[in-house]
Amino acid sequence: MTVRYGGPVIDPHHHLWDLSLGRHPWLEKARATGGEMVYGSLAPILKDYGIAEYSADAARQDIVATVHVEAGWSDAHPLEESRWLDGLDRTCGIARRYVARVPLDSPDVIRLLETEAANPNVVGIRDIVSWHPEPAKSFAPRPHRMADPAWRWGLAHLASLGLVFDLMLYPWQMDEAVDLVRAFPDTLFALNHAGSPADRSEEGMALWRSGLRALGREPNVRLKISDLVAYDNDWTLESLRPVVEHGLDCFGPARAMFASDFPVAGLHASFDEVYEVFRTVAAPLSLDEQRALFFTTANETYRLGMGEHHV
Repeated sequence: MTVRYGGPVIDPHHHLWDLSLGRHPWLEKARATGGEMVYGSLAPILKDYGIAEYSADAARQDIVATVHVEAGWSDAHPLEESRWLDGLDRTCGIARRYVARVPLDSPDVIRLLETEAANPNVVGIRDIVSWHPEPAKSFAPRPHRMADPAWRWGLAHLASLGLVFDLMLYPWQMDEAVDLVRAFPDTLFALNHAGSPADRSEEGMALWRSGLRALGREPNVRLKISDLVAYDNDWTLESLRPVVEHGLDCFGPARAMFASDFPVAGLHASFDEVYEVFRTVAAPLSLDEQRALFFTTANETYRLGMGEHHV
């Protein structure tokens, strides 16, 4: 008999923004160009998305805590995003912890990392390495950043500060990523968006499957199963199921976690639809395994400090 998870949920990946601040160049660019960028139109999310909006989207999912992941804040204004988050009313548990943005090849990287790490709400860093030959689909300024000595020099300081590194890449970069995570065995990596299976061709999905398998063998990598609908806009439960199941097969529930990636995932699915897929695909697992995916792995990875009374 399968039992669907009905306990408390931690969402370890979402974004908040206030566009009036003028600090999100990618959203401003999308607004200026009519909203076309990456995988379709961003027009529906070119508006403020704060705690109230997230709360409304997530109202039916028993979210007890979340991790805010950097939302493309301008590099010209470092450290500001965390301070902005500190000023919000986070008593409801939304943005309980942050993954902050620091360009690891910045000449000022040490000061930036140490300043972020001094904030008890900051538990991780993300510096996106997703590079694509088509500029509109590229999140990184150049390829092979993971192999760049200057970038790695910045990364080397994360573990000593107790910070997780959120790793966002494309499947064709997974060989480089395996080399990276092996070179930094004391750093904990959280792979975003199930490794971004963007190329849906047979060859592309085979590359994703083999790359994810290789990363799953590395003990210092955790998997975030998030925003699968970004790469499968015409999704169904049955089209997403094998992606979720392969991620679980590679990492196991103790090293994987479900996440919303709202509001970005909202371009292609409602919050409830996203979590309905998660709950349905996870239902055959034991309740302890389901609890790991919805709560425990995120709680431990991001030091959320949510006690047993929440479980």
